[in-house]
Amino acid sequence: MRKIVLLGSGELGKELVISLKRYGCMVIAVDSYNNAPAMQVADDREVINMLDGDALRKVMDKHRPDFIIPEIEAIRTEKLLEFENEGITVVPSAKAVNFTMDRKAIRDLAAKELGLKTANYRYATSADTLRKAVEDIGIPCVVKPLMSSSGKGQSTIKTEEDIAKAWKYANEGARGDKMEVIVEEFIPFESEITLLTVTQSNGPTLFCPPIGHRQERGDYQESWQPAEVKTEWLTEAQNMADKVTAELKGNGLWGVEFFLTKSGVYFSELSPRPHDTGMVTLAGTQNFSEFELHARAILGLPIPKIRLERNGANAVILASKESTAWPSYTGLEAAANFDYADFKIFGKPTTRPYRRMGVGLAYGDLNADLDELRKKAKQVADCIKVN
Repeated sequence: MRKIVLLGSGELGKELVISLKRYGCMVIAVDSYNNAPAMQVADDREVINMLDGDALRKVMDKHRPDFIIPEIEAIRTEKLLEFENEGITVVPSAKAVNFTMDRKAIRDLAAKELGLKTANYRYATSADTLRKAVEDIGIPCVVKPLMSSSGKGQSTIKTEEDIAKAWKYANEGARGDKMEVIVEEFIPFESEITLLTVTQSNGPTLFCPPIGHRQERGDYQESWQPAEVKTEWLTEAQNMADKVTAELKGNGLWGVEFFLTKSGVYFSELSPRPHDTGMVTLAGTQNFSEFELHARAILGLPIPKIRLERNGANAVILASKESTAWPSYTGLEAAANFDYADFKIFGKPTTRPYRRMGVGLAYGDLNADLDELRKKAKQVADCIKVN
């Protein structure tokens, strides 16, 4: 039996654990708080501060896993290099995790070493250097912590008065113990896509049909598959995704994000793991969900082909208040009344404003109108209230 330590146990980790269990694995779910979603379906759990290298070492010595799968950014990633050198497989690789958990490393790799088309950018380590970076890039521009997730700490500077606020907000939303931000040129994009990319040990790199998504407060609110992309632009995006994943090495599913503009495709970001927007694959849009693809690639199980089976959309179910009590939900009966639709509750033990607690899903055949599916997914999600 393959033994896996999962570092980060949110909703994406939960779905991955379910897929790994179905392929006969034993999973130890690790996070900084108890009863995280993935812990609820795993074989064992550990509650530690994953920025504590000694705590990580104790977990690995205790469980002696075959694989380590990082699912979040707040990890002492340099320890993963040690574990990899000791013979534990880090997914997709220790190099990939170290690069992609830090926006500075991955952006420099993409833009400077691989020559991918990206937004113009600078870095800042203080409010003063942020002001200088904004002068260089110009207003409007986007500020993001080098290490964060789900849009936390990300803001758009529209006036000089926003600079100080952006620095404070980035500090509040950053993960880890390194405070530095990236300042990006504002790209007037027409849409954003996620290109789920699968690298294999026993087959070619594969690409899922592109996923469109919409964000608010830097966090995705809905996604749909397939997104409409010009054939030549999709080919360009696939080539960029192939280049960067080949350089980072390793097997697994990657979420590669792109901006689509009037003039073409820009590389935005990359995650070495299942992507939030890929939750739409839980609507059965593909022959394998993103979580099944990740599990197969990790375990070396062949993936003959990725097929689009039907059109689909999802919309998030959000909490509106902060509470440490286990939440309850109303409106499930109303949500269940929609045909060709479904919903998933993540099982998070606490709430805070705008925290994602579940998704509403809608699907139809390959001729189904995506705008109508997006509307239905939102209606399903709106039925459910978090109490």
